[in-house]
Amino acid sequence: MALQVLRAQDRTPAPWKNGGGVTSEVAARPEGAGTGDFVWRVSIADVAQSGPFSVFEGVDRIITVVDGPGMALTVDGTSHEMAAPYEPFAFCGDSETECGLLGGPIVDFNVMVRRAEATAGVRIMRDRFAVRPEAGTCVLAVVLHGSATLGRESVRLDRLDAVLCAEGDADDIDVDGVLALVTVAVAH
Repeated sequence: MALQVLRAQDRTPAPWKNGGGVTSEVAARPEGAGTGDFVWRVSIADVAQSGPFSVFEGVDRIITVVDGPGMALTVDGTSHEMAAPYEPFAFCGDSETECGLLGGPIVDFNVMVRRAEATAGVRIMRDRFAVRPEAGTCVLAVVLHGSATLGRESVRLDRLDAVLCAEGDADDIDVDGVLALVTVAVAH
């Protein structure tokens, strides 16, 4: 299977589940799944105001501030300040979660998986690395800042572009900036 390049310019923004903002889906499985039936979903959201997060029963989430002054998330009554960019924070999508912006709009990067069907991890990469998904996993690399180049074919990825790699895919990625590396393992 060939690596799948996913360009930021090809995404269509959609309203949040709770109607409070807009998100652009980077990738989801199964393809075409909505917010109620995905196994995993990765998206980028523009957050213009403070407010509640949508509740996603049975979903684990990882969120990362990409741009802006940051936010404070209050998850089930416990506050977590996320003032620095590129620091992934994991929490339960079932939780009552409030977002308080720390001085203005932000852009965030979201990973969601149905806990009974998949697990995910996010690592922040700033240098050259090899992508070699293990058995039963896929890897999604998303440029959060700057650019990256896929080694074998010298395909350039600009800000918010992504590449999806399935088991059996292999390549090197040269990062000139910051890249989020999402690894998803689907239960069998």
